[in-house]
Amino acid sequence: MGQLFSNMPEDEDKGDLESSFTKYFRNYKQETKIISEETTRSINLCLKKGDIQGANSVISDALKAIDNAPINIAITGESGAGKSSLINALREVKDEGEDAAKVGVTETTMKAASFEHPKVKNLILWDLPGIGTKKFPPKTYLETVEFKKYDFFIIVSATRFTNHEIELAKAIRIMKKNYYFVRSKVDFDLYNEEKSKPRNFNRENTLNDIRNYYLDIFRESKIDEPQIFLISSHDLSDYDFPVLMDTLLKDLSAEKRHNFLLSLPNITEAAIQKKYNSTKQYIWLQAMKDGLLATVPLVGILKDLDKERLKRSLDYYRDLFGVDDESLMFIAKDAQVPVELLKKKLKSPNLLELEEESLGGLILNCVEKFASANGGLLATAQTHFADSF
Repeated sequence: MGQLFSNMPEDEDKGDLESSFTKYFRNYKQETKIISEETTRSINLCLKKGDIQGANSVISDALKAIDNAPINIAITGESGAGKSSLINALREVKDEGEDAAKVGVTETTMKAASFEHPKVKNLILWDLPGIGTKKFPPKTYLETVEFKKYDFFIIVSATRFTNHEIELAKAIRIMKKNYYFVRSKVDFDLYNEEKSKPRNFNRENTLNDIRNYYLDIFRESKIDEPQIFLISSHDLSDYDFPVLMDTLLKDLSAEKRHNFLLSLPNITEAAIQKKYNSTKQYIWLQAMKDGLLATVPLVGILKDLDKERLKRSLDYYRDLFGVDDESLMFIAKDAQVPVELLKKKLKSPNLLELEEESLGGLILNCVEKFASANGGLLATAQTHFADSF
């Protein structure tokens, strides 16, 4: 992608830049674009006028906004509902990890605690105290936890949503914030149901019964029926977790989508593809910015590849897509297959020897290989597990 701009002559028709930019971002649905329509129009307008420096400035500002956009997600609910386990799962941190949110059967969160995502800067998950406790009564709860700083609330329950949580949802809506109801630990419900009714057990019927039970509670409380997400923090690829992530993504502003997408656990090929598409847009914008600079008089051609910068970028994307050495060893151990077998899926033993004319083009090429490799690793692990039963 970077080649499109880095070798463009200074007298090239600027309309080609505009059409290339428009054509590229037309391939993405509005809810998956990482720049707003307003930003897109501004870039197009500058390119149409031949204002290369103006277009470069808009793109630079857009990239800075993406890099610096804070995402604050509040996880709340009654004590023992599984809030901390959900936060740890979203951060891909073990419950017993050194920087994990504390997990316990009693109320372990006595004040709002922040947990940064280990791989994505500016993404913070907040473990809020359970509503309805003596220290956090419903009437003052939102004010006490500083509700204004959160992008949205996830209300978690492991048994049933109480009046406290329903009133909390109403208050959040009044404050013009979004909230989502999550019913956690459904894997335990299914296990107990199958154990008690082995002959008549039906997984889908049990899940529908759980969902309808909650919807009845909301109807009785005269509140609009929300979408109920049934999840297990121990198995994010199953149940409604992928649907929950897609819903949260649609409700975020364009500049916040990229970092949120990068935080998605590599649990399904669909999640990997979303992460890949977002990364591709980001790198494409960087490549375009560098290419535009190369067309401006007195700026000159792009500098030679900075090998150290390139290596840092490649290492970051290897880690992000779960194909770094540590992740490969973990997957191999979990799937009980030789790590050499997984490494063969990478298809690129020495990425730094690839010959590309732009930093953006090279990194984009590598990211595509990483995304493809991770999808292969998922298939390898899933096939092994399927053969084990």
